[in-house]
Amino acid sequence: AASSPSKMMENKVFLSFTFYSTILILKMYVVAIITGQVRLRKKAFANPEDALRNGGLQFYRQDPDVERCRRAHRNDMENIFPFLFLGAIYSLLDPSPTVARIHFLIFCVGRIVHTIAYLLQLRAPTRSVAYGVAQLPCFSMALQILLATTPHW
Repeated sequence: AASSPSKMMENKVFLSFTFYSTILILKMYVVAIITGQVRLRKKAFANPEDALRNGGLQFYRQDPDVERCRRAHRNDMENIFPFLFLGAIYSLLDPSPTVARIHFLIFCVGRIVHTIAYLLQLRAPTRSVAYGVAQLPCFSMALQILLATTPHW
């Protein structure tokens, strides 16, 4: 069967995509856990029932550090989810495994640096450079997908 796990693992490009995508999703989980830990440490809860359980309604409030974590997480969703689509379709175009791996690696490293810069409040323009670098392989994959599909549209 073409879709069996062993066949899937023979596709070097898809295997590489799967590896880097999984790293990115795990990174998103880590950001979510950090957000929860910052909420607890700062006693800033999003729901009244959580505040009541942790000291009272006065802790049903926003906190700048929690909001920073939430912005980092939202930025991941705005960028990693499109990457998952683009990378999966790009993998079907039979690109060079080396070129594909470079695309996936650049995006992954860019997003990790972006998150570190966001959460540790690193000096500008570290975060925006990491963001821009990570966008390059996405635009490249999108362009290649469009070039491959336009003649058949």
